[in-house]
Amino acid sequence: MRLDKYISDSTPYSRKEIKKLIKYGAITVNGIIAARPEMQVTENDSVAIDGEDVSYAKYVYLILNKPQGYISATEDKHYPVVTELVSEEYLHYNVFPVGRLDIDTEGLLILTNDGAFDHAVTSPKKNVYKRYFARLDKPVEPEDIDVFAEGMTFKEFTAKPARLEICENPNEAYVEIAEGKFHQVKRMFERVGKTVTYLKRVSIGGLTLPDGLEPGEVMEFDENELKLLIFGNQEFI
Repeated sequence: MRLDKYISDSTPYSRKEIKKLIKYGAITVNGIIAARPEMQVTENDSVAIDGEDVSYAKYVYLILNKPQGYISATEDKHYPVVTELVSEEYLHYNVFPVGRLDIDTEGLLILTNDGAFDHAVTSPKKNVYKRYFARLDKPVEPEDIDVFAEGMTFKEFTAKPARLEICENPNEAYVEIAEGKFHQVKRMFERVGKTVTYLKRVSIGGLTLPDGLEPGEVMEFDENELKLLIFGNQEFI
């Protein structure tokens, strides 16, 4: 690929800024000062700006512990959005949330600029189960487990069979769903006569919310490890 594309994909620098850096001799490739922005490089080449190595990364994958009060979007006229929690070093990637969590729901949310990955995680065909911890206004009954396991039909979609696990405190439960439709977990509990008073997503596939990641904090995650945890050995696309 072109040198200027390599750098613009991996850093906040624009093509115009990269051209100036090349002009001033600030960019090297394999230790040699780069002369042209159209110079061809590969991911195996060693590219540096003012002596600082630049690792090529077209896509980025971030894990956010979403706090309440944030919309799962890139912009909103009335509420803060989750991308506002992303640090400046990642802004040039223009990340977006994979799926969504309601404004009052906390927990695990992935942010990326990889559209194919987003589609695979959110597609019901992939059977990527999302696990939630729910606190309810009434105790969960053993028969509710069977109702969830049968799947539920709503006006605009039919939910796949869900897994319901009652905690030691019967007003608390874990539920796993393969979709992620609007208010889905809350609507499923409403179907069995319960109201969700607190909801937190704790895992997506085999990816669990990292210990110590506080609400509002973001961390970068390795692409290969992330895909293995979420999809296992099944085909990604």
